[in-house]
Amino acid sequence: MGLIDFVKAAGRSLGIGTADAAPTADELKKEAESHGLDVSGLDVAVDGDKVTVKGGAKSQEEKEKIILAMGNVAGVAKVEDQIAPAAAAPADSASFYTVKKGDTLSAIAKAQYGDASKYPVIFEANKPMLKHPDKIYPGQVLRIPKQA
Repeated sequence: MGLIDFVKAAGRSLGIGTADAAPTADELKKEAESHGLDVSGLDVAVDGDKVTVKGGAKSQEEKEKIILAMGNVAGVAKVEDQIAPAAAAPADSASFYTVKKGDTLSAIAKAQYGDASKYPVIFEANKPMLKHPDKIYPGQVLRIPKQA
């Protein structure tokens, strides 16, 4: 549990939220649901550009994806994570990485794992928010699973 930073102006524009104003709690829940994530047990509050998410998630992975689905939206600068996964979080849970200009999933895989060909691991860890491995943008935050 903690506070995760996002690039407020770099978030995906969904027709909701702008660089100046975050979307409503209901709009953020709908965004997470559009990715197949279960937000039924969550309480979402928006205060300026900060989103607080409380409640439970089925797993550590789903918890991380909910945070990313709500944080990678225009107008959101921080997500305060108060989500408890149903199962205890593994010691090797994923880390977060903020995409920089010129990054590719291959370059991120090379930097994180020492092997550019492991980019599908990062792509799969960020589905369904990522639709294509070449469609990432600067400021986007990605899940980076620990190496098996």
